[in-house]
Amino acid sequence: MEPIGIDLGCKIFATLSDGNVIESPRPYKKAKTKLGMIQYHNRNKQLENRKQGVKASNNAKKYYDKIRKQHHQIACQRKDFLQQTTTYLCKTYAHIKIESLNVKGMMANHKLAASIADLGMYEFKRQLTYKAEWYTNRIDVIDQWYPSSKKCSNCGHKKEKLSLSDRLYVCDECGFEIDRDLNASINLEQAPESVIVEKIGWVTSELTSVDSIKSS
Repeated sequence: MEPIGIDLGCKIFATLSDGNVIESPRPYKKAKTKLGMIQYHNRNKQLENRKQGVKASNNAKKYYDKIRKQHHQIACQRKDFLQQTTTYLCKTYAHIKIESLNVKGMMANHKLAASIADLGMYEFKRQLTYKAEWYTNRIDVIDQWYPSSKKCSNCGHKKEKLSLSDRLYVCDECGFEIDRDLNASINLEQAPESVIVEKIGWVTSELTSVDSIKSS
């Protein structure tokens, strides 16, 4: 049973070690753009302040209603996207390897926080893990400190300097060039047993359930 490595990102939601990529749906991006436009064009609306005895204007109430509806639309699109994506992955791949996400630490990076919250990465992992039971999959969770992005998937050399803006991985040792996210997903696929921090679902060789995460 050959594993598949999955690297999650902000611009491309998921890059798989077999070369496939999963992008965020276009309707979701449009909904986010529309929300930003509504907020920008109504930035000077009079807000309600009960302490000062100020009531929201009728236009402000209409604005709040638009914002509420737009947030609801975005939440529904995110939910549908994650449900469809996790179901597809569990139906297609029997053995999946993903990185243990340090969501709290990632959220501390203000440049990434909005994208991480929008994409629902924690919810993605939660759904993927509980569906592993449904489809009798195996999911290996790789230590978040495993250098999947910095390690060359061709020769194993670790690149010390790699910024978020570097989209192409070029190995300093062997000269191997590859898309940064694809390189990371291949490294996750090839990750040794020693860096697996959690096993979820079924281990085919033993036919025993090793662990599971229940849907809350």
